[in-house]
Amino acid sequence: MQFHHHGYVSTDPRVEPAAGVGIERPDELPDYVDVLIVGTGPAGVVAAAQLAQFPGVTTRIVERRGERLAIGQADGIQARSVETFQAFGFAERIIAEAYRITEMAFWKPDPETPRNIVRAARTVDDPTGISEFPHLIVNQARVLDYFAEFAANSPARIRPDYGFEFRGLEVTGEGEYPVTVTLEHSAGERAGQQKIVHAKYVLGADGARSAVREAIGAQHIGGQAFHAWGVMDTLAVTDFPDIRTKCSIQSEAGNILLIPREGGYLFRMYVDLGEVPAEDHGAIRATSLEQIIAKANEILHPYVLDVKNVPWHSVYEVGHRVTDRFDDVPVEEVGTRTPRVFIAGDACHTHSAKAGQGMNVSMQDGWNIAWKLGHVLSGRSPESLLATYSAERHVVAKDLIDFDRQWSTLMAKKPEEYDSPSELEDFYVRTAEFPAGFMTQYAPSMIIAEDTEQGLATGFPIGKRFKSAPVTRVSDTNPVQLGHHHRADGRWRIYAFADAARAGESSRLADWAEWLRSAPESPLLVHTPEGGDIDSVFDVKVVYQQPHTEVDLGGVSPVFLPRTGPFGLIDYEKVYATDPEHDIFELRGLDRGGVVVVVRPDHYVADVLPFGATAELAAFFRQNLLPAT
Repeated sequence: MQFHHHGYVSTDPRVEPAAGVGIERPDELPDYVDVLIVGTGPAGVVAAAQLAQFPGVTTRIVERRGERLAIGQADGIQARSVETFQAFGFAERIIAEAYRITEMAFWKPDPETPRNIVRAARTVDDPTGISEFPHLIVNQARVLDYFAEFAANSPARIRPDYGFEFRGLEVTGEGEYPVTVTLEHSAGERAGQQKIVHAKYVLGADGARSAVREAIGAQHIGGQAFHAWGVMDTLAVTDFPDIRTKCSIQSEAGNILLIPREGGYLFRMYVDLGEVPAEDHGAIRATSLEQIIAKANEILHPYVLDVKNVPWHSVYEVGHRVTDRFDDVPVEEVGTRTPRVFIAGDACHTHSAKAGQGMNVSMQDGWNIAWKLGHVLSGRSPESLLATYSAERHVVAKDLIDFDRQWSTLMAKKPEEYDSPSELEDFYVRTAEFPAGFMTQYAPSMIIAEDTEQGLATGFPIGKRFKSAPVTRVSDTNPVQLGHHHRADGRWRIYAFADAARAGESSRLADWAEWLRSAPESPLLVHTPEGGDIDSVFDVKVVYQQPHTEVDLGGVSPVFLPRTGPFGLIDYEKVYATDPEHDIFELRGLDRGGVVVVVRPDHYVADVLPFGATAELAAFFRQNLLPAT
């Protein structure tokens, strides 16, 4: 965390100074906004948190409830999401209160007494060490709280407007605010009264029954799997030995997915209620809590579950649906006009809860569209950037549905239906990278380059998230994770991995750094606003091949030691050295002749280039960023 560069700070440094629209922000929902977000679920609050870093953009987020969410349905937090929490500054705090998954146990019928269950296998949750961050379980409500805190403490000071229900919208295509939104007060003295808001853009993050999705005519395509599950968060006394371990339990009576929860006592059970006839028409949802508990005890035999308290429970039928598009531009009109209304999260994709994907994928939806809206509305990027949201996230949603269909089908099988005794645990291990959130790879577009130079950095695949690695910060000799300094501040990252020369010596890195610092076509000079800090749009970092003891800061180019803030102080946290025990050049397949890695504001690798490709780097940013004024 960096602070004091605008003057001494004696209070909580996580509370940034208010700026722009965050100064004297009105309590009342205004009639005109730049972005109106509908819904304070995972996609909505992440979008609000990111947009709160753009103080020139008026963003409001409305919620039909009268207050914050108290009990959230989702609880699985994949490692990619914890990386995201790090970018928003609260990973360490939420890890401290969460339950950490390290293993999964698989229980099956006892071959000698099939009515009983026995532990058949254990698997390590992350056998390949895919991330330095853990797989967590924590209530969705707490995740929303942390993002809401970040938004409230950011320069734009975004806080939810509770008690507004979305009733409809019209995209007029006219004027500066071409979307007219009708809201209705759903709580308080004005309940039932309407409120009209005019917006430049609208983001519908209003859940599986999204009214925003319906308003733009998008189609939720898919169907039911005709299988039902009861789910309950439970405080209970039991003799089942793995009650604090994530478990798949398969018995002759049905299946349970057991998820321990944060706090050391609470746990969640997904209890198999069996096949649902096509003519059921939702009757299965009337299954009582007592029936769910009885079924759980039947499955757990010979162990007993003595339930003391159930804070929340529900019954749901497995469904797999994905919306045909994620914005208001019909397929036949793509490329002909700018999208004005977007949808994210469950409004776009619905699936079973057992793979722990819903909240995780939704948060990436929200981050993806929010930084793009921030760039367009602050004048950094052309409107054409917004079309990449639906193009990128629709593919991810389809992949998610395909994966979840396989996983939920396996989870619902009877023991005798498996092709092999270890089929379920084999699938769990084999596909670990997908649910962890690391299989997403965006296709080439205006913000994702072709992979013509991928061989220079094989460990940073273009289109995939930037995978962190250990390095040493030269200025204070601290060992750090390079990716952990990628804050969700809307900036592009440019990483320069040096050639073999030392700092201060003639080298390809030195020539490139001088070009970046002084050439008229340099992105830093073309796209940095007049009067703005040189690192206000681009965060440029260097990693040397030598250990930190051999890097002389006096020989480092000024482009890696930028002046910042009103006092022109030097930022020393952009110069890194190789950790000899964990050489990033080896870990990430980096060419020792030097390589530039460009990373988007949402962590995804956008391009890999040699130092000599300055014209290509300048051209890449010319298509993504507008010249500064």
